[in-house]
Amino acid sequence: MPKKTVLIGALCAAAFTSAGLAQSAAPASPCGGKAGLPSWFAAGVYQGTLGGQPITLQLKRPAENNDEVGAYFYQSRQIDLTLHGSRRGKALILAEEVWSGPEKGLQTSGCLALTRVGDSLTGTWKSPAGKRLAVSLKPLKLAAVPLKLLDTAQVRKLRAEQPLDFLKLNTAWPKRADAEGSVEEPLTGIVYPRVAGASAALAGALQDRQLAAAQSALECQAQLGDSAGKGDGFTLEAQVTRLTPKLVSLHESAAYYCGGAHPDNFDEGVILSRVSGQSVKVTALWPGLSGAKQLALYLAAYPSDGGDPECSSLIQSSAEPSSSDPQFAAWLTPKGLSVVPTFLPHVAAACAETVTLGYGQLRPLAEEKGRYFSDLYPR
Repeated sequence: MPKKTVLIGALCAAAFTSAGLAQSAAPASPCGGKAGLPSWFAAGVYQGTLGGQPITLQLKRPAENNDEVGAYFYQSRQIDLTLHGSRRGKALILAEEVWSGPEKGLQTSGCLALTRVGDSLTGTWKSPAGKRLAVSLKPLKLAAVPLKLLDTAQVRKLRAEQPLDFLKLNTAWPKRADAEGSVEEPLTGIVYPRVAGASAALAGALQDRQLAAAQSALECQAQLGDSAGKGDGFTLEAQVTRLTPKLVSLHESAAYYCGGAHPDNFDEGVILSRVSGQSVKVTALWPGLSGAKQLALYLAAYPSDGGDPECSSLIQSSAEPSSSDPQFAAWLTPKGLSVVPTFLPHVAAACAETVTLGYGQLRPLAEEKGRYFSDLYPR
């Protein structure tokens, strides 16, 4: 999946913190435990029941100066509840937390007290009102879980590093009856197009982009917690914008609100090899089209449809301090290369109009002996 989309979790987390997360942090050991973990504590993934309801729980070693030791989700809801660990004698005490909006902040919604019996965990969950439910968990061997997705490096990495997301997303993704043969991830509703007759590598690359977007949607849901309102969350619209014998290009438009002062959005351009599925840089198509050259051509064509002329100077001033090679999202269309700046601050986001640079205009920047020249300029 694109770097921009993978970063959505970090962007949402920043917005989440700005909404008051840091100020609303829960007190140490809210469930009455002492600092530290019992000697038997070990990282792992467990499945079982809490009050008769199926759950999946992950334990992991906390980072330094942090008592977060994992998360769990109910199979019926599939939204992570963060767990903070402490100990009481030989028992592991886990405080589950949920975000309840800027006014209430983080709330401790339950306390688990677990002990180890063989390789299993057993104990109780207690609500803030004092209700108690039995908990019974057994270890899950992730390596034995059959893959229902295409076997890619990203899927294997997800299984190893983010097993809760893997278990939620490792399902059959149905095809939709549309012109692009799109596939829908059923839990998050993220839809992504496919390419007829795609190589195995390209099919895996398209799946991986959709997988990363679905992860972003899951993280956004978890951060919203009980404060989610209508229209909140992460959404993605993606479409194939051009197919050539060697290339496939797509445009992705994402919007999200994961808590914080305001919603946000971004565009991502995608150009992939139809053989290898790997990303193809704009400079592989037009070696002379550096970021600085893109900026010059973009400003020369801006505003493309009557936008605010003052934006031109704002775009220029935003590009100069960032680097000598400002970044653009870029994707192929039948008319040319569409570009939109990705370096603008949020307050200037409305200035980020899409400009299409025509193939004829760009031809002097290409090399006739280049690998993709005939795709862009067929005889």
